Amino acid sequence: MPFTPPGMSLLQGAIDCHVHCAPHLSGRSVNVFDAVRQAAAVGMRAIGIMCNFQNTSGFAALANDELGHLGVEAFGGLIMQPTAGGVTLEAARTALGYGYGPGTGARFVSLPTHHTRHVATREGRSPAFLETTFSVPDSGKVPDPVPAIMDLCAARDVVFDCGHVAAHEAVALAEEAKRRGVTRLRTHCTRYAPEAIAAIVALGGYAEFSFFVLTHATQVGLTHVDEEKHKIAASSVIQDHTPRLRAAGNRAILSTDAGVYLLPPPVEAFREYLMLVESEGFSEAEIRLMSSTNPAALFGVGNAGG
Repeated sequence: MPFTPPGMSLLQGAIDCHVHCAPHLSGRSVNVFDAVRQAAAVGMRAIGIMCNFQNTSGFAALANDELGHLGVEAFGGLIMQPTAGGVTLEAARTALGYGYGPGTGARFVSLPTHHTRHVATREGRSPAFLETTFSVPDSGKVPDPVPAIMDLCAARDVVFDCGHVAAHEAVALAEEAKRRGVTRLRTHCTRYAPEAIAAIVALGGYAEFSFFVLTHATQVGLTHVDEEKHKIAASSVIQDHTPRLRAAGNRAILSTDAGVYLLPPPVEAFREYLMLVESEGFSEAEIRLMSSTNPAALFGVGNAGG
């Protein structure tokens, strides 16, 4: 009799909104077609494709065109790294229209991940590099052209993603996004203090927590924005996540941030992460809220073209 790993039932109907695949400067475990096929094989509902080097809405549109019959919806978007056009209104506008016809453009527009002052400082980048990175000043005033990009996201009803910024920056961005009518907001809260997470969700944001920082992949230098390789500090145990997940309440989202060759393929990484969360006393209903209901609501899964 074939062996069925425990926790497979948790993947039924799940959505991993943070999968890295397709071409990259670091090795990948899957391409976008592999990712869709593997998700379909375990009964998942959708996957969100992310890349630090380019808009992924085109990859998602191709995957849906070729593999839509498998029942997994792929969606993509833009991380505004320099290699993908930077933090500009033009890059955001282009991403929203880039796909396979109506409804297939970017579902999210994200501020940089590894080209922020917060992350670049932790990576030990040079002063010259730091000068080129994105940050929200201590005054809390969100710099241009970000407010205009938020306006565009609000008008087009897509996700504005705060990228990898410090907690106080994410709170300032969430405040500005709310003022500008953004109703779909993602923040990456794996390392934020519970108080900051509570503030973000009170402003209407969703708080995403990812498996990657719990894994051995943090021990190896990887490429995220250019050819330099840097390690990411680990969040060593699942117990570090638990108070943060509780602070997010009914606005938490679980994802893998998987796809790098050092980790199992995203589907297996998701199974392991959901089981870790379950081991911390979260019920099946809570896990389904965080891994299916909330990402579906945030990204409009089932409501857009695919």
